[in-house]
Amino acid sequence: MRQLIFLGTGAAMATECYNACFLLRTPDDEYFLTDAGGGNGILRQMKRAEIPFERLRCMFVTHGHSDHIMGTVWVIRRIASLMNKDFYGGEFHIYCHDIACEIIEMMAQMLLTRAELAQYGKRIRLHEIHDGEQVSFLNMKLTAFDIRSSKAKQFGYRLRFANRHSLVCLGDEPYNERCRAFVEKADWLVSEAFCLEADKEKFRAAEKNHGTVKEAAINAEKVAAKHLVLYHTVDTTLERRRELYTAEASEHFHGEVYVPDDLDVIDMD
Repeated sequence: MRQLIFLGTGAAMATECYNACFLLRTPDDEYFLTDAGGGNGILRQMKRAEIPFERLRCMFVTHGHSDHIMGTVWVIRRIASLMNKDFYGGEFHIYCHDIACEIIEMMAQMLLTRAELAQYGKRIRLHEIHDGEQVSFLNMKLTAFDIRSSKAKQFGYRLRFANRHSLVCLGDEPYNERCRAFVEKADWLVSEAFCLEADKEKFRAAEKNHGTVKEAAINAEKVAAKHLVLYHTVDTTLERRRELYTAEASEHFHGEVYVPDDLDVIDMD
């Protein structure tokens, strides 16, 4: 069964939940990770989700902000350790744009041990990917695209499965109309929704290049998505977040709405 597993659902400064990152589980029980949060909390979330690192095969890093990229070095450390103990077979692949590659390279050289570095660049492979470029792995095809951020270079992707269904990840900024060709008619659209429409001035959403639940829902309707998944939110309303965000999104989007908590699993098939 194909599943989405949300390791974290919070925005950068969240303390009541982990930073936004998620796994895709394939029908062959292998895993593709998108972002890794802001630190070694990724190790705890993987453990809590009962996901073995031995089955984690690939990851995509959307951009170089600390709450998305810093957990990457802990993923590398964990997998390198498993490789050095002969507990991890094959290679692990990381895909990201040039700036994110530079940051990961710098972190690796500064923070990994000699034994860990022996696997980095050998069986742990860092791949620079370009706007519009396609790569294939785990019986899926990924097309990366520049989300046209004015804040920092950031890539999203469209993932196409063997059954021809698709998943689009927009990163942590609202949909940009210039990306329509990559986003339109996605079966699953994963979008940031920083806060409720009524709270956008309180949290200065636009100033931070973030959007509201209403905006995300309107955009999902515009591009004819079938399922809308909202994450990368403030953490002040966690007890009622699912209820409040689902209600606001459903006013503007006629497909299915999902507002996961950390460690929630969504069946895609």
